[in-house]
Amino acid sequence: MIKIYSSPSCSSCRKVKAWFNKEKIPYREVNILKEKLTEEDLKEMLEKSLDGTDEIISTRSKIFKEQHIDVESMSIKALLAFIQENPSILKRPIIVDDSKIQVGYNSDEIEIFEREKQIIAAKQIAKENCQNCPDRENCVHRFDDTKAAIERELLEKRELKVKIN
Repeated sequence: MIKIYSSPSCSSCRKVKAWFNKEKIPYREVNILKEKLTEEDLKEMLEKSLDGTDEIISTRSKIFKEQHIDVESMSIKALLAFIQENPSILKRPIIVDDSKIQVGYNSDEIEIFEREKQIIAAKQIAKENCQNCPDRENCVHRFDDTKAAIERELLEKRELKVKIN
């Protein structure tokens, strides 16, 4: 299940939720100002982040500046506790699924969630209808995992582009 960590006053959060609603992609919203974030939530964000704390923590936040926080000198336990007590230092929205994290609203990057929805649908079709397919190995519904499906889609687009040019 996709989780969207947000706050009510965040315009980017509203855009992300509107996009997910329009695409009919289910998600669970977590209002970071009302719901206390768990250590597991924060660890998951950090583990999936490509840039660690730089990707999820807003160094421009008032609390960050007022308290002169040096994230690099903090232990993980101290950092997690600090974020739990001061969730407004997190950038928003933070979108987390089973394999990745996206921070902020970017209309191009968010489309990867639409591709994943299509891949999940294809897997379901394959599970229901392709068990006895004579061409199962080449079936467009057969994907080993999301990453392979996305790579296949990108490859097909490149091949099409080459043919056009």
